[in-house]
Formats: sequence, C-alpha cells, structure tokens
Amino acid sequence: MNMQMIMQQAKKMQAQLQKDQEELEKTEYEGISSLVNVKINGKYEVVEVKINLPEGESINDNDKDMFEDMIMLAMNEAVKKVNTDKEKKMGKYGQGLAGLM
Repeated sequence: MNMQMIMQQAKKMQAQLQKDQEELEKTEYEGISSLVNVKINGKYEVVEVKINLPEGESINDNDKDMFEDMIMLAMNEAVKKVNTDKEKKMGKYGQGLAGLM
C-alpha cells in the first residue's frame, strides 16, 4: 500500500467518523424506571423528563425520595444506551486504524 492510498483511506475514514459522531449526538436515548421516563441525546444532554402518575394521583412529600431514585435510575439507563451505541458505532474505527498500520 502506498502512502497516498493510506492518506485517502484515512481522510475517508475521518469523514465517516465525523458523520457518525454527528448522528450519535442527534440521536435520543430513553431510560425508563417505573413511573419515570428520561430522554437524553448523544451529548448526554437531558431533553425530556416525564413522570407518569396513574390518573388522579399526585406527588406528595413522602414520594419525593422515591421519584428522585427513579429519575436517577432512568438517567443511568439512558446513559448506558448512549455508551453502548457509541461503542457499537465508533469501535469499528479503532479496528480500521489497526488495518492501516
């Protein structure tokens, strides 16, 4: 393989890497924990939090700790989904770079 061909492949890989990174950042991931749904994007920014109470019920002071825990669990689930997707999509670039050397 000559140097020019390696550079072309590297540029092509870099362009695809940037495209994949932008796609990941725009993708929304949802974490669900009982009565709480949380959506975050690929930049780990929270874009939506929903509390899904049964009709006619409300949150009282006694439920505060429970809801805080549910929000934390839903957030952690959404973050895991972002990380899994990133590993799946971006891991191929680590393997591709090894092939260039």
